[in-house]
Amino acid sequence: MVRASNTSMKYRVYIEVVEVRGFCAANYMPGDRFVIEWFYIKPVQETKICLHALNSMLTLLLPFLKGVSAKALGIGREDDEGYIQCPDPGKPYTNGGTVVFRLKREIISEQFSI
Repeated sequence: MVRASNTSMKYRVYIEVVEVRGFCAANYMPGDRFVIEWFYIKPVQETKICLHALNSMLTLLLPFLKGVSAKALGIGREDDEGYIQCPDPGKPYTNGGTVVFRLKREIISEQFSI
């Protein structure tokens, strides 16, 4: 199902590390995750949030949080699950590495008011 952007729904997105290629300066490991609800990063989380990775996600994460399908965004094969990669290409280009994140979305509220 392809959802149109729907501003009357709130979503929760679980962002989970699924793969690390090379050395990650943030020390991400597969299984590390953090959560975003509506447009807030949940305040109490065990996983550090790398600003480089977050910055690379934002242009796709924001429409995904607004209800746009991962398929329509070109980041997944299912509406509510997509993949985004850290911008560090790793060796032989840098001393770092890259991280692949899975974004899994769920509805947390059908309607809300500001």
